[in-house]
Amino acid sequence: MKLTALGVWGGYPTRDAGTTSYLLQSESGFNLLLDCGSRAVTELEHELQPTQLDAVILSHYHEDHIADLGSLRQYRQLYPLGQDGWDGMMLPIYGHRENAYEFSKLTLDKVSEGHAYDVENGTKLGPFDITFIKTVHPVINYAMRISERRTGQVLVYTGDTGYFEALKDFARDADVLLADVYFFKDKSKMPNHLSSVEAGEIAKAAGVKQLILTHLPQFGDLDILLTEAREAAGNAVSTDLAIPHKKWQLL
Repeated sequence: MKLTALGVWGGYPTRDAGTTSYLLQSESGFNLLLDCGSRAVTELEHELQPTQLDAVILSHYHEDHIADLGSLRQYRQLYPLGQDGWDGMMLPIYGHRENAYEFSKLTLDKVSEGHAYDVENGTKLGPFDITFIKTVHPVINYAMRISERRTGQVLVYTGDTGYFEALKDFARDADVLLADVYFFKDKSKMPNHLSSVEAGEIAKAAGVKQLILTHLPQFGDLDILLTEAREAAGNAVSTDLAIPHKKWQLL
């Protein structure tokens, strides 16, 4: 699997970069968008044609994770049929049903179709098997454990969450932990987002290979944020800061 950062900020876009959105690509050629924050469409164009997306999956319905969903669908709706091989394929968008109003908005006639992921038994999506765990956040958010069937590679994406113990088992032995880190060390035990140290501690306890910090704060020195997470994760975990268009090849 290959992971590419599109947007990395939490809350709102700044400094020519958007909010949380990632492109996950399998060796089979399947293109999955993890959340669709602000600027996702224009950033995606640097990687592939947005008509080439096979599916979108959403952790939750806060605006910084879905802000460009309307633009993505408009793009696909208005793109000329036949150009670059575009066949007008319906876009599957996966989300949870626990907010009926927001879930209903995922379907747009002849453009996109909303699908509820199975939070109890997991969901098969293209080449991926995905399981879910509800996190600690003011609105319902699901972290995802995404396993590529052919390679066995595992990506765990937290979406937005405060600290809770079950995240350690959920992330156990993952190749990559893509973690919400909106707070520095001095703001641990918050009820909505992880701190740098908490993400590092989870990565260390879970034995993950790589920790990637996302949903970044707009204020403060991000080098300090990275250092705090690295110290907590220890030398056995490779810890990295998400930067737009940075790529990670899962091994």
